[in-house]
Amino acid sequence: MVHAWILLSLICAFALATSDALTKKTLVRSNEYLAAWFRLVFSLPLLLLIWTVVPTPKLDSAFYIAFILSLPLEIAAMILYVKALKISPLSLTLPFLSLTPVLLIVVSYLILGEKVSLQGSIGIVVLAAGGYALHFHEIRKGLWMPFKAIRREKGSLLMIAVAIIYSVTATLGKMAIEHSSPLFFGVTYFCAGTVLFAPIALWMGRNELKEFIFTGQYKKLFFPGLFYSIMIVSHMTALNLTKVAYMISVKRISLVIGVLYGYFLFRETNIGERVLGTLLMLTGFVLIVTAA
Repeated sequence: MVHAWILLSLICAFALATSDALTKKTLVRSNEYLAAWFRLVFSLPLLLLIWTVVPTPKLDSAFYIAFILSLPLEIAAMILYVKALKISPLSLTLPFLSLTPVLLIVVSYLILGEKVSLQGSIGIVVLAAGGYALHFHEIRKGLWMPFKAIRREKGSLLMIAVAIIYSVTATLGKMAIEHSSPLFFGVTYFCAGTVLFAPIALWMGRNELKEFIFTGQYKKLFFPGLFYSIMIVSHMTALNLTKVAYMISVKRISLVIGVLYGYFLFRETNIGERVLGTLLMLTGFVLIVTAA
């Protein structure tokens, strides 16, 4: 029998990958700040509807500390995330999100006292090998060329930065959930993020805002926003049913889905090595989380 958290995590993975792919299609003609914000805006209807039926738990200082510290980091991650989607292939950017669990090992140890086993260390090596394989075609130019290619691919670098930020926000988010409830935190967190991100997005996209609205480009963010809200709800609900490392390991199936979207929707090249790299990274990820 499939555990509920596994099913919810798979739904979360599909929703995230689909939202990313649809957002990338919109980014061809749209400002990335406006696209990121409108995706959040269109996620609000479902979140606000849920908020009407979710009871408000008793909140303490730990919740507020985690909540307040996470928000600016989350907004920074959103900006970098969408920039990466815009400037680089999906199959070269999304796989780097699997670096988050490696970083979580360090962050969760510092904050929660979790320790890494030998198997977890092996998983880190396998995961790093997956990142190398993403640029395997560069090896004919020299053994270290795949690493240099990662540096040249700005979208990959941006997504690595996102992975670093997510390792912190995931830990803080888990802390906030433990001191409130999954749905309450998910709804209030992303509603607050939408409000705080608004002045940044509107200012950075001010030159394109009129065209963005009057040409109807914003409407193309409706389905990305809808899938994003499904991702949020399934993520927070699954997180309440199991350990954060296990939940996120299944959620990272979105990386493979994202690579496939890159091939079928955007005809991205070198797909074989990127699938191989993604699967290696996921294998390393599984080794890490099952060692926890």
